[in-house]
Amino acid sequence: MAGVSNPALAAAVSGAGALGSIAVGAADVAQARAMIRETRARTDQPFNLNLFCHRRPRREPDRELRWLAALAPAFKSFDAQPPDHLTEVYRTFVGDDQMLAMLLEERPPVVSFHFGVPSPKAMASLRAAGIVLLGSATSPDEAQALERADIAAIVAQGYEAGGHRGTMDADREDDRLGTFALTRLLASRCRVPVVAAGGIMDGAGIAACLALGAEGAQLGTAFVGCPESSADAAYRAVLFSPAAAHTAMTRVISGRQARCLANGFTELARTVDEADAPDYPLAYAAGKALAAAARADGDQRFGAYWAGQGAPLARALPAVELVAVLADELGRATSGAAP
Repeated sequence: MAGVSNPALAAAVSGAGALGSIAVGAADVAQARAMIRETRARTDQPFNLNLFCHRRPRREPDRELRWLAALAPAFKSFDAQPPDHLTEVYRTFVGDDQMLAMLLEERPPVVSFHFGVPSPKAMASLRAAGIVLLGSATSPDEAQALERADIAAIVAQGYEAGGHRGTMDADREDDRLGTFALTRLLASRCRVPVVAAGGIMDGAGIAACLALGAEGAQLGTAFVGCPESSADAAYRAVLFSPAAAHTAMTRVISGRQARCLANGFTELARTVDEADAPDYPLAYAAGKALAAAARADGDQRFGAYWAGQGAPLARALPAVELVAVLADELGRATSGAAP
């Protein structure tokens, strides 16, 4: 939820009894430190810090130029030009000694990883600092890799999930396991707790995942509509529109498979070959530039409106109220009461 989560949302969720999270995959060290400190100023409860652990992108100049040429007609429709080159807009935590040093100083209670895991040395340092470590897996093989890294718990990210697919190797064929199948596979085979994620929007969904052996559930899209989130008006309008029923996986926005609400980017995906997109996050530089050009022309359809398949169940409730509603729904579902 990079770009949508923030200290206000995380603190509200944690204060209500769940585990709030701030995503710093798009933040530099100073920004991440400021977010940690603001969250601490807002709550004395534990919270999670999420980091991206993707591999560094391969620089293929010819491929990058072809991609920019493929997007040129879309830019032209907004009387704009694509950038003349692509930049690495987001840094990976793997090998980022400055971010690691900051985490060891600030010691957020929980740290989670997406797209992979950092080095064994970094993991050992974080554990020694008393930080609980979580990692996301989209397959049993990835879960085994996390167990070998001595992770405390595994987030089982089903194919229904919104945002970026957490595959550790973006070039490897994805089995596209759904949340229920993946949760059950990991819960029955892993020695560490499993947290289910992907398409879960209410207490009934949480109860179903717990029944499959998960120790907890992670919800993202459910909180995008909260007034505390950083989602802009255009994002919220699409989330609470008929478009919410039509999410799609696309590489066009960032260069990695990611699920978003039906919009200009998903339409564009029908006219270009997504396989030509440069590595993440290089393609994201072009995606962000196109979104900016569209907004400057008054078109709000081009946005990274990440959402899972359960998006039509989203509710515009303050985070504290939403957590309370989820807890009530979970209690009803586990007691056999009518939803």
